[in-house]
Amino acid sequence: MNTTRHTLSAIGSFLDMFGSAVAVSRAVEARKAPRASDLRTLGIDPVAFGRVRRG
Repeated sequence: MNTTRHTLSAIGSFLDMFGSAVAVSRAVEARKAPRASDLRTLGIDPVAFGRVRRG
């Protein structure tokens, strides 16, 4: 039972991370600011990300 919960938790974490990656990618392509929560999920500091210059 514990192994099943751990596996499902790992799958959920992966899906959260993948969803955040897609959301950030779409925001950047649209030249919009991504949500801070998505950046934090990916381990990116939202303040530092805001300082990055894009061409």
